[in-house]
Amino acid sequence: MLEVKSQGYSVIIGDDSITHLNNFLIENKQYSNYFIIVDENTVEHCLPTLLTNIDCLSKAEVIQTESGEENKTIEIVTQVWYAMSDAHADRKALVINLGGGVISDMGGFIASTYKRGVDFLNVATTLLSQVDASVGGKLGIDLGGLKNQVGVFNFPQMVVIYPPFLSTLEFRQLRSGFAEVLKHALIQDANYWEKVKNIEVTTDYDWNEIIEQSVQIKNKVVLEDPTEQGLRKILNFGHTIGHAIETWHLENDPNFFLHGEAIAIGMIAEGYLSNQKTGLSEAELNEMVDVLRRVYDLKPIPPEKFEAYCDLMIHDKKNSDGKISCSLLTKIGNCKWDVFANKDDLLNALEYYNKTVA
Repeated sequence: MLEVKSQGYSVIIGDDSITHLNNFLIENKQYSNYFIIVDENTVEHCLPTLLTNIDCLSKAEVIQTESGEENKTIEIVTQVWYAMSDAHADRKALVINLGGGVISDMGGFIASTYKRGVDFLNVATTLLSQVDASVGGKLGIDLGGLKNQVGVFNFPQMVVIYPPFLSTLEFRQLRSGFAEVLKHALIQDANYWEKVKNIEVTTDYDWNEIIEQSVQIKNKVVLEDPTEQGLRKILNFGHTIGHAIETWHLENDPNFFLHGEAIAIGMIAEGYLSNQKTGLSEAELNEMVDVLRRVYDLKPIPPEKFEAYCDLMIHDKKNSDGKISCSLLTKIGNCKWDVFANKDDLLNALEYYNKTVA
C-alpha cells in the first residue's frame, strides 16, 4: 500500500486501502451518520465491497444518482441536498463519494456546500478518477453544457484507491482514463512516457504502479501551484480543444465521445500547435500521434462543427482577455502554459487532427 501526502489529506493506493478506510472510520467516531453517493454502476459492483468490509457503514444512507457527465448538474445536486436534508443530515455527517470523476467532482461539491460544508472522502472506482480526480481539490458541476463552470476548491478527508475496482469497468471506460496517464507522461516525465506508450490497455493489466506514478506526478504539480495560477495549468494539455469537443457532443450526441477519447483528440490537435508554436519536434509529434492512434479508435470529426467547437473554447476557464489559452509541449516531458492561440490556429489544429486519422 502507498500513501501519497497531498494538501492536508492522503491518497491511499493499494489492495489494503479498504482496510485503511475501515481503520479511519473506527478511529474517527465524531460522525453522526454516513451518506454514500453512488451511481447505478458502483451500487452494483463496488458498494458491496465497502459494506462487507466496513461494519460501521451498515446503516449508512445510500443516495443513488445516474452516471455520466450529462448528469453533473445543479438539478442532480439539488436532489441530493434534499435527500440529505430529508434524512436529517447534520454538520457532523460524512459524505463518501463512491464512483468515478463525476461522483468525485459532484459529491465533493455537494458536501462542501451542504450546511456550509460537511466532511467528505472519495473512493475512486475508475482509472480516470484514480489517476486524475484523486488529487487537486477541484470540485464542481457543469452549467448549460459547459464543463465545470461552477465549483470550489476543497479537500477530502482522504482518497481511497482500490485497484481491483478497475476489473468492473467496461474496456472503453478504462481506456478513457488512460488518456490522463499519457498526458501526465507527456507534460512531466519523458522516462514515464517510454513506459506507458507501450502499454496494452486491458482490464487484467496490473495498474497499481501506473496509478502510483501518475498520482505522484499530478500531486507534485498541484502542491507547487494549488490554485492554478501557473504551473498547474500544464495539466490542461489537450483539454482546451478536447473539452470543447466533449462539451459539444455531450449536448448533441452524448454517446459519441467519452472524456478520455475527446482528450486524445485534443492532445493530437494541441500537439500540432506545440509543433507550430513551442518547438515540439516533428519526430516527437509523430511519435505521440502514433501512440494515440494505436490506443484509441480515432475517427474524423465533422468539419462543419469546427466553428461550434471554437465558440466553446472561448468559455474555457484558462482564457484571459478573450484570448484562448493553451498549454503546449516544448518536448515530450516538458510543457509551457499560457500560450495563446487565435481562431485560425485552432481551425488548423482541428484540420491536422482529421488528416492524421483519415
